Order: sequence, then structure tokens, then C-alpha cells
Amino acid sequence: MTERVSERPLVQVINAERIVVLGWGRAILAQLAHPLVAAGVADHSRFATDWRSALCRFRATVDAMRALTFGPPARAIAVAERIARTHDRVHGILPEPLGPYPAGTRYSAHDPELLTWVHVTTIEATLVAYERFVAPLDVRARDQYCAEATAMERWLGAPPGTFPRSWAELEDTIARVQRSGAIVVTPLARRLAAAVLNPPQPWWLGPAARAWRWLTLGLLPAWLREAYALSWTERDQQRFDRWCRIFCTVWRALPTRVRHWPEARAGLPLPVPPDRIVRVGA
Repeated sequence: MTERVSERPLVQVINAERIVVLGWGRAILAQLAHPLVAAGVADHSRFATDWRSALCRFRATVDAMRALTFGPPARAIAVAERIARTHDRVHGILPEPLGPYPAGTRYSAHDPELLTWVHVTTIEATLVAYERFVAPLDVRARDQYCAEATAMERWLGAPPGTFPRSWAELEDTIARVQRSGAIVVTPLARRLAAAVLNPPQPWWLGPAARAWRWLTLGLLPAWLREAYALSWTERDQQRFDRWCRIFCTVWRALPTRVRHWPEARAGLPLPVPPDRIVRVGA
């Protein structure tokens, strides 16, 4: 059954499903395909070499999504301020050419273009995962989700009108960035992507890591697999499609206490971002 526009904020309906975080591998690989994003990650993160850092980063991202989607307001504001302080530290200068960007190019996590690329790839991947593992969405539902997700402009301190307001605008944004030549899978992106697909881990996390890799490969669009030179056959796709149909049926039959985050079950109103988020030096 197709998910239609909901009276409850659709970002809460969709983000309530724990399973949608499995789409984030797709988002991360798309984000790393932007050389300036890859540089920022490489310079300011240890996730590629330390499994504890990787798990902490993933958990922090999940916690941030839960706080900004479900609140309560004080927690959402605290998380947004923490993100702003982190972004204040993420800036630098390319020491050598990277993709289309010459040496000396500056990058910043506050750059609206980079914020937009991270935002649209995350939104797209979340909706792809929801449709794969929970239920199809019609165009109006996708539009509603995109429109509601623009609240992230204020949470992240982006100028009003930065993020796309509809699914068509989101797809146009992704296509425009690709056409611009900004998206190039560099050797740095491949090294970081290898750590995403095969994260450093203790032996007991091996089965989960292999499942994560397979799911991420299955959710990737063809253009991104080709850009990273990742092998994926027609037989792989058929097996993935079959598994997704089975999993979707099983997932929808589970009780909400298993499927949904605790905050989602509380039914709190969507937290409203303040006019200003406190930043270092602000």
C-alpha cells in the first residue's frame, strides 16, 4: 500500500522507522563523491581507521536525527548547537588538487552548497530505504517530506531557501550538481568509501559489517556503483529485490516497539528550531 500525505508530520512517520538508517550508506558514498566533502571527512574524522570512532559517529548521527525529529525542544536545540560547534571546526584548504578543485581551494562545513549536497543525498537515501523496507510513497508524500525537511535550514544555520522544497526540486538539485562536474570519485573518496563498506571492526561485528556492505551496495544507484567501480550483477539485483520484498513483509508485521524509536512512540509534536542557533564565536 502506498504511503500518502499524513496529518502527522511525515518526517516523524518516516524517521520513526529504525530501518531507514540502513539507507545512510548510500547517502555517505554519494556525499564522499563530492571532493570537498571527502576532504572535510578525511581531515576531521577518524572513522576510517578506528571502529570505536565509526560506531560513535554513527550513533551520534542517529541521536541527532532522533532529537531534531522528535525533540523534546530543549534536546533538539542542544543537538543543533553541538552540530554548529562541530561545523565551526570543519574547514580547511586543499593541499593538492582534488577532482575539479585546484590546490588552495577552501572548504567549510557551513558552505551552503556542501550543506545542500549532504542534505539532498540524505533525504533521497532515507526515502529510498523507506520505500524498500517499509512501504511505497506517492509523489505528494515525497513532496511533503522534502518540504518538512527544510526545517533543517534553521537547525543548521543555512540561509532560507537553500534546501529543495519538493521531490522534483531535490532530483533537479542532484542532477544539477552532477552536471556541474563537481561530483568526482577521487582516490581519497575510494579510500573512505572502502572504510564505509568494510568498516574496521572487532571479529564479533563481522557478520553485521558484511550485511551492511551488501545492503549498501544494493541500495546504491547504478551511477554511483559505476563511479566507485563496485561490482553488482543482475543476479545480485534479483536476489536483493527478493530479499527486500520478504523483509518488508516481515518488518511491517513487527510491533511498533520493535520498529519505532522510543521518541516516535511518544507522539511529541515536531520541534520548532529557534531563530538562532548558538555557535562558537557568535
